Amino acid sequence: MPRSRSPFRPHEHDVLFGVGGLLSGLLLYALDLHNSPAAFGLPGWLSLVALFVMSGAELLRRTAPQLGLTIATCALALDILSGTLVTTVLMFSDLVYAAVLYGSPQAARRIPRDCYLITALITVGTLVGFQDSAALLLGFATAMITIVPAWTGAIIRTHREAAQAARLEAERTALLAELDRREAVAAERARMARELHDMVAGHLSAIAIHSTAALSLGDPKATHEALGVIRENSVQGLAEMRRLIGLLRDASGDAEPTAVPTLDGLSALLTRAERIGADNGLSFALHDERGAAPARPDQARAAAPDAARPTTADLPPAAGPPPAADPPPAAGPPATAAERTGSSAAPSLAPNAGPGAAPAAGADAHALPAPVELAAYRIVQEALTNALKHAGPGQVRVRLGRAEDGALRVEVVSPLGDRDGPRAPGSGAGLVGMRERATLLGGEFEAGPETAGRDRIWRVRAVLPVDEETRP
Repeated sequence: MPRSRSPFRPHEHDVLFGVGGLLSGLLLYALDLHNSPAAFGLPGWLSLVALFVMSGAELLRRTAPQLGLTIATCALALDILSGTLVTTVLMFSDLVYAAVLYGSPQAARRIPRDCYLITALITVGTLVGFQDSAALLLGFATAMITIVPAWTGAIIRTHREAAQAARLEAERTALLAELDRREAVAAERARMARELHDMVAGHLSAIAIHSTAALSLGDPKATHEALGVIRENSVQGLAEMRRLIGLLRDASGDAEPTAVPTLDGLSALLTRAERIGADNGLSFALHDERGAAPARPDQARAAAPDAARPTTADLPPAAGPPPAADPPPAAGPPATAAERTGSSAAPSLAPNAGPGAAPAAGADAHALPAPVELAAYRIVQEALTNALKHAGPGQVRVRLGRAEDGALRVEVVSPLGDRDGPRAPGSGAGLVGMRERATLLGGEFEAGPETAGRDRIWRVRAVLPVDEETRP
């Protein structure tokens, strides 16, 4: 493990600056190259003392820049009084630069102002004291060793802080991008898990139930029928699995779009479920009570003038023979439970509409956005799968409706109780998937046992909001 640097241990570059400045100053002193004579009769060797002190202050230019600048200021004053060495002056300007660059933010703001003030005081003082314009040169020299290095340090510090801020912003952006990527991957994994469960779980449940029945029953005919259902569901499950795997393996994104299940397919879904659950005494019924969505106020106002106009129904009947009675409908096959209670594909008619009447004006609002239809279909599909696995004998009712705000209401009610037929094990993943689908659309979901009279039922209820902007 590398050892941490001591807070007062000098930097390698600072040591080089100090040693280099000391050797240069000793050479200048040996050659007697002073910039000015000593003042007040002070001995010239004091400039060596100032040189050694200034070289020692150079060692603090990074670790303690403000302390180093304070020591360097005292050494510069001694050097000026004892005969100036240019090396000592240069090291002082470097310490001014280092104090602004490496010092605290307060020092970086204060030192340039102090340099302006000192330069102005020296310039004005020499002009007033000597009454000579040549004193301006002293002010210029003071500015060169104080203001210029302070400016340079401030500019470089500003650029370094901007670069550091840019690096931090880049790191933050990269971190947010990574978090978004992980969240997207997790969401996609959850979506894939829901789709895989919804597509395959029903088929596998049917296979488990009928395989158990085939093993427990001794009737060859019942066993043959169970094997037929097993084969049908296994083939369909394999087809769905292959389709999903093909979509996952297609990295080009050129795969043809697949059909999205809609509520129009609920009748076929219930027919298949009734065929699977007939041996366990289960029947299924679909009640589609959606009708036309409530008209918006602007539609109601637009329809109001037409309502005031007289129609042919309001006029007195013309004289003549009474109309002939309609012939009775032709006999046909009995309707299924779903057809008796209504279908989502049938157009919505006005209450007083007669034969041949056109659909009501609000019938277009019967259409739902694709995400809402897919979520409702998958919720019903999973609820029927759970009913096939766990419900007691009786009728499973699927009810569709619309709330006052246009939201789609989905309800699946199945009887609770013991049954003689086989049951398939469950893990609770279906309830989690249904709740996730409702939550993703901003809807509500609840499922649990209830008491209806003397019977125990299991009710699945979902409310899926319909956004007007996404309505087709």
